[in-house]
Amino acid sequence: MTTTSLPARAAGRRTDRRWVLHVVLILGAIVMIYPMIWMVGGSLKPDDEIFSTLNPFPTVAKFANYPDGWNASHPVFGFYFLNSFIICLGAVVGNVFGCSVTAFAFARLNFRAKKFWFAMMLGSIMLPANALLVPQYLLFYKLGWVDTFLPLIVPKFLATDAFFVFLLVQFIRTIPRSLDEAATIDGCGPFRIFGRIILPLLGPALVTTVIFTFIWTYDDFFAQLIYLSTAARETVPIGLRQYIDSSGGSSYGQMLAMSALSLVPTFLVFLFSQRRIVEGITTTGIRG
Repeated sequence: MTTTSLPARAAGRRTDRRWVLHVVLILGAIVMIYPMIWMVGGSLKPDDEIFSTLNPFPTVAKFANYPDGWNASHPVFGFYFLNSFIICLGAVVGNVFGCSVTAFAFARLNFRAKKFWFAMMLGSIMLPANALLVPQYLLFYKLGWVDTFLPLIVPKFLATDAFFVFLLVQFIRTIPRSLDEAATIDGCGPFRIFGRIILPLLGPALVTTVIFTFIWTYDDFFAQLIYLSTAARETVPIGLRQYIDSSGGSSYGQMLAMSALSLVPTFLVFLFSQRRIVEGITTTGIRG
């Protein structure tokens, strides 16, 4: 009896622990997702009902907040989505090109002061972005780029995002050098080795770069606020600001409706690329 009951008791304790763990995870998930539920529910409420209760669900759904919010901006809110997608596309192309080429140079080529420049590149990750704001703005102002998309796109082609350079360097280092040596014997130079050998094998790391670049650029409010001043060039984060009036005439229902719509692109990107993100990061860190 004793010998047979001990395994049963142990199994029962493990089952109880699983139930407790599941309950804790469910409660944590509810706490994490409540702000999103409240935002979506608030987008269907009249303005006077949004802050009157913690209940996220409206008594009577006001679907008019969505078309009213879409057409309330000048231009319509769809232009903000278009501007955001243009900037995100340019930033993605720039990071994929600039960071991959720079990472190949650090990982495979030999040049003077290579370790010094690599250390400087890593050190730039710890440099606050606000410390570079004034000199960058003055530079772009003298170039005539202020109130254009260029300050938000062109620097990406110069591998200014050191995080992605480091990510790609670590991935390239896992690729056997014997492939480079075989290509060199066949007469390939550095450019052909990069284009025909390294680049096709960078798939997981490049997918991670694309996903994070899109999400970070799409959600960026500060840089876009600094460099974009014309309404026709504003993006989604800046466009949401116009629904808040300091004089007290804010349209919170319309703002929450457009906020809910603005989450759709990042939600879809993360939903369909979650496995790719994990694959790109784990293969970069584990191989070798």
